[in-house]
Amino acid sequence: MANSLSGTMTISYTGCATQFFFFIVFVAAEFYLLTIMAYDRYVAICKPLHYGTIMDSRTCVNMIAAAWGSTFLYAMLHTANTFSLPLCQGNALDQFFCEIPQILKLSCSDAYLREVGLLVVCACFFGGCFVFLVLSYVQIFRAVLKIPLEQGQHKAFSMCLPHLAVVSLFLSTATFAYLKPPSISSPSLDLLLAVLYSVVPPAVNPLIYNMRNQELKDAVWKQISWMFFSTHKDPFTLQ
Repeated sequence: MANSLSGTMTISYTGCATQFFFFIVFVAAEFYLLTIMAYDRYVAICKPLHYGTIMDSRTCVNMIAAAWGSTFLYAMLHTANTFSLPLCQGNALDQFFCEIPQILKLSCSDAYLREVGLLVVCACFFGGCFVFLVLSYVQIFRAVLKIPLEQGQHKAFSMCLPHLAVVSLFLSTATFAYLKPPSISSPSLDLLLAVLYSVVPPAVNPLIYNMRNQELKDAVWKQISWMFFSTHKDPFTLQ
């Protein structure tokens, strides 16, 4: 962000490795946490009477610790492996950050196979999480459709659909960015996909997850009303 605002087009080797490491950490953590949230919603809707027992504080702490621990381990292995590759194709990246495919393009043709192998292992693991996530939502929607009251269905869908929207946007854009055929690859398309999976989901998370909060809706509407219709200077009243 700082480089974009200042117009800087260069980054140091250490800075690129650091950016790469934290990018892997936060992308993997996002996916792990989305999977945990899917399981949380599955238990809340399909097994509501056992929710307090299944999702107790110890279980939540263990799941979060496992997610962040495995994320940091994977990011360390990925970063060390990627930046140990010899770069034979210059040092110009066609991207606004140090992205995996762009770095692999700079490596020697016979040296990046181990990195591709690590990506395949990662894809298999993420694929397992994706299957678990899909099965969770299949069970959730089956349970929701059995709820007799329309109000109950609306409450359940309002809890799940925002999460599902973030998951769909994140997975669809990231999958297409990394698995698209080379024949349709272009700098502008790569840039668009990178923004969609790395910038948009974190940016819209607070909005999607909190706009069903009535107090937040009232506060946003009050702020908008004050900006356009009020003559008072202070939109808030201290009590």
